[in-house]
Amino acid sequence: MRLTNVAHLRLPFGRLMGYDLQLSDTGADVPISFDQRRHIADGDRPGSWMALAFRLAGRHTLADIEEAWRAVVLRHGTLRTVFSQTSAGPELHEALVGEGAWVEHPIGSGQAVNDALREVLDAACTSFAQPSHRLCVLETADGPTIVVAADHAHVDMWSMLVIARDLLAAMDARRAGEEPFAGAPQPPAFAAHTQALASRPRAPRSARERWGEILAHCGDVMPRFPLDLGENSRPQHERVEVRDVLDVEEVGLFDDRAEAEEVSSLALTVAAMTRVTRTLADAPLQAVFPVHSRYEAMWHDSVGWFITNSVISCDDPTPAGGASAVREAVQLGSWPLADVLEPWGGMPVAPGMFAISWLDLRRLPVRVDAAVELQAQYVGAPILTDGVMLWFILDESGLHLRCRYPDTGEARRNVGRWLDHLVEQLRHEARGR
Repeated sequence: MRLTNVAHLRLPFGRLMGYDLQLSDTGADVPISFDQRRHIADGDRPGSWMALAFRLAGRHTLADIEEAWRAVVLRHGTLRTVFSQTSAGPELHEALVGEGAWVEHPIGSGQAVNDALREVLDAACTSFAQPSHRLCVLETADGPTIVVAADHAHVDMWSMLVIARDLLAAMDARRAGEEPFAGAPQPPAFAAHTQALASRPRAPRSARERWGEILAHCGDVMPRFPLDLGENSRPQHERVEVRDVLDVEEVGLFDDRAEAEEVSSLALTVAAMTRVTRTLADAPLQAVFPVHSRYEAMWHDSVGWFITNSVISCDDPTPAGGASAVREAVQLGSWPLADVLEPWGGMPVAPGMFAISWLDLRRLPVRVDAAVELQAQYVGAPILTDGVMLWFILDESGLHLRCRYPDTGEARRNVGRWLDHLVEQLRHEARGR
């Protein structure tokens, strides 16, 4: 499954339908997580969403899709919560599911389908929208293409897989004349995770000191890309690159190489990034490193923002060095961040921030078995940016990467050069040096 941008998404031409679902605020308070609060602090804005798109073969009525989607919303608590802005600050409340209706979104003369879809999602999937998620369908003679999107405050990439899996399961149940999720246990809501995380012990002194060491090395801000990105006084239009790094056979060889070194494929990749960074920037690899917080299996089927940020720092380009850096990053991200980052007044973001995300879909306990046949793709939103974000996606079709950076001449040259060297290093690891 690839991670792409809505501008690069291959969509068929057809009627663009959106499902308007009413949610009514009950007033019942729900706790807001550290990362949710940080995300919504920027208010309603275009591009704060993430989505998943897939195609269905054959005939599927809008009524079937609608009822399946309502079943998914009723199943997952975070999809039934709404943010509001008050004089005391942002609040999050439970909501009741009301009526819904399909609305056609006209595609203008000369307008790309992608642009029409982006306009819908930018308008519907904002932090304070009620609801802040949207189901869209492109109707074609070959079957519908479904796009499910939500403001990032309520979902992460793992959650999008859960939503797609549950939507498909609900549709199968309806075709079989059964009630969706009948007898299935209700997954816990994300709010329960927020409460559980807040009750975890404070980070030990060793973790706080290591956070402090890494941030101090970075100028008391989160790690930044080590090469010049050009104009950074304000966010720039993004440049997005999607690269196929390793095919299926090469991934097998890469995994074999990692196993021979008694490390993970991620550790081998971190070692390669460390070599590239030292070669091109004469600096250690230091980056923001998102890690998931689904610490117990009970959260595997839940929907929410179960991602928290850590930092990774590596100056040892060996596989063992990469493995050690990964272990440390996971440990540093296992404590409540609001407490850890309190000395900096929260997450100290600065222009040029560098983040690396790794998602091995083969190892997730949640799968969409027909992802290839469905042509499923993660979809990101175009934004203005002043930093570098790198995603690795590893699945049955190979290793892919997506990189977003400011579209300046310096960033094109320097980030592009860094990516070129990295892809070459990874291919050398797979094919043997």
